Amino acid sequence: MSSLITENDLDSVLKNFEKKLDIYTEDEKSEIMRAALWAVNQHKGQKRASGEPYIIHPISVAETLINLKMDVPTVVGGLLHDVIEDTAITEEEFTQLFGKEITTLVNGVTKINILNVQSKTMQESETIRKMFLAMVKDIRVILIKLADKKHNMSTLHFLKPEKQKRIAKECLDIYAPLAGKLGIYGLKSELEDASLKYIDKDAYYEIKNFISDKKRKRQQFLAKIEQNIHDAAREQGIEVDVKSRAKHFYSIYSKMQNKEKELGDIYDLLGVRILCNTTLECYNILGLVHSMWSPIAGRFKDYIAMPKENNYQSLHTTVMGEKGKTFEVQIRTHKMNQTAEFGIAAHWLYKEGKKESHIKPSDLAVINKLKTWNDVNIDSVEYINTVIGDLLQDSIYVYTPNGKIIELPQGATALDFAYHIHSEIGDRCVGAKANNKIIPLTKPLENNQIVSIMTSETAHPHVNWLKHVKTARAKSKIRNWLNHHHESVTADKSVIVKESPVKKVKEEHFESYEDERISIEHQEVTNSDNNSIVIGDENNIMVSFANCCHPVIGDKIIGFVSRGRGVIVHRKDCPNLAGINEFKEREIPIAWEAETLNTVRKCRITAKRAAGIFSEIEGSLKKYKAHLISGVLDENDRGMLEGNFTIELANGDDFKNILKSIRTIPSISVVQEVK
Repeated sequence: MSSLITENDLDSVLKNFEKKLDIYTEDEKSEIMRAALWAVNQHKGQKRASGEPYIIHPISVAETLINLKMDVPTVVGGLLHDVIEDTAITEEEFTQLFGKEITTLVNGVTKINILNVQSKTMQESETIRKMFLAMVKDIRVILIKLADKKHNMSTLHFLKPEKQKRIAKECLDIYAPLAGKLGIYGLKSELEDASLKYIDKDAYYEIKNFISDKKRKRQQFLAKIEQNIHDAAREQGIEVDVKSRAKHFYSIYSKMQNKEKELGDIYDLLGVRILCNTTLECYNILGLVHSMWSPIAGRFKDYIAMPKENNYQSLHTTVMGEKGKTFEVQIRTHKMNQTAEFGIAAHWLYKEGKKESHIKPSDLAVINKLKTWNDVNIDSVEYINTVIGDLLQDSIYVYTPNGKIIELPQGATALDFAYHIHSEIGDRCVGAKANNKIIPLTKPLENNQIVSIMTSETAHPHVNWLKHVKTARAKSKIRNWLNHHHESVTADKSVIVKESPVKKVKEEHFESYEDERISIEHQEVTNSDNNSIVIGDENNIMVSFANCCHPVIGDKIIGFVSRGRGVIVHRKDCPNLAGINEFKEREIPIAWEAETLNTVRKCRITAKRAAGIFSEIEGSLKKYKAHLISGVLDENDRGMLEGNFTIELANGDDFKNILKSIRTIPSISVVQEVK
């Protein structure tokens, strides 16, 4: 919208909204408009950060759902999704007016309000977890949330910079990938581009200007390609619809990051999509394309014969045109394109006022994965980290010997593959083959491999498998087996207590020990996904991590057994150890079970007080695909924030560049490596 809308414009806004309801019956239009007018009244006097009437937001959300051709309850849910949260109406009153179905949809996207919450991060994580739980029961919940996120991202420029970055990062980590997993690729691209604008503003405008400068030449180049395709298809008697465009900004940005190239060195910035009527025509057109332009080796994917888990089907190939310019070609039928555009939403599409049969949540791979995690007893922050790391990160696609395509997160091993097929296959796994060659069970799989698993009736899981599996399902199944079949092992969440031959310490000689040191102005972020340790011969005991030295992966650690808190894990260089009575008698050897396969480095940071400092530091790490394991900032006697950060990175040589990038953050005063 070019200019801000005022209260005086609402009549016009509602009339324009009503005009977009042509796909619905008259009764359905009346139901939607009744909800719209009621929402206007409920949100009366409320303003957005832009200064516009608040009702503009739910109307925009509903319009996105209408464009997705969603059913009436979903559209009404979009119009009313903020009413219970932001107005005086009670849930009981709402249910009486609109029924249980719409109440359930609205509740699924309503934020949790926890009065005694430990942190804002915990509250946000609880809200997202609640939304995923609702999504498992009704997929329409997440469609409303994605529509909500789309409009919020379009108005992000009205918020403060630190809030912009936080919201954009959340969108890029969770909502954009989720749209992709649901097959709604158009919405995924919109969310990614909107996020990039705030995650890396310089890169966003560099790409935008580059694409804009080349627009005329690009249009001429693509127009010629389109004409050649039309002519060749007409000769074969095939009717096609050809569309071409520059790739989305974030897609280009990802290529720059993954290939470590400058913008001018990225050539396949263009995409051509060819739509036809039948599957056979798709393959005939593929032959025509390859006869006109040379295909690039290794860049052909057949998602028609082997669809993705979200039912996406298409042929993808990259070819070289005139003057060495490469471009990607996607070939699919009109029906396949409908699934690609609308994804899961296609199951609610309206045709002449009648909706197609709904899909069952259990039919979706993404829902079944979420169900697996919902059965695992972990806190909400760890749950969200698991969702991001397992379901929403970049995927690889491998195949069973029967040709079924399996989607796994990058870094997944043959063990993950085995447990994905069935828990019994995983438990009895003894070996694996990829493309008919034996591979280690612990080696990360690669795209397009055909994987087979060898089993034995006498085989069983091992504790050290936990450091080699990537997916939550595999971790959960291995822990479950260990707890039920291995008397000397206790597996709880991410901590492993394993029997080893050390002297048993008698608990009755122990005195209670409590670490009560609390830092002032203490900020902390910790990722505990891999906090698994091996301990002595104690069994069924608690494990806790000391608050004074905050041990993380990569630290040399020591433990002692206390009454009431089980084994407390400290860093070996923790200064508090000297003050613990009878420490030598209580000490117990421990080690990290899930040693990271990447490099771990530490640095010490001194900074001025500033909002969003952790987001800026994480932004610097993301440029080099590094991961913040933990970070602590305490106020020193000079009023500055100071503390240690532990960073995991795939390439140790990137560490100097990471430190250099952190130094460019305005609030950072000093950054130095800690050996």
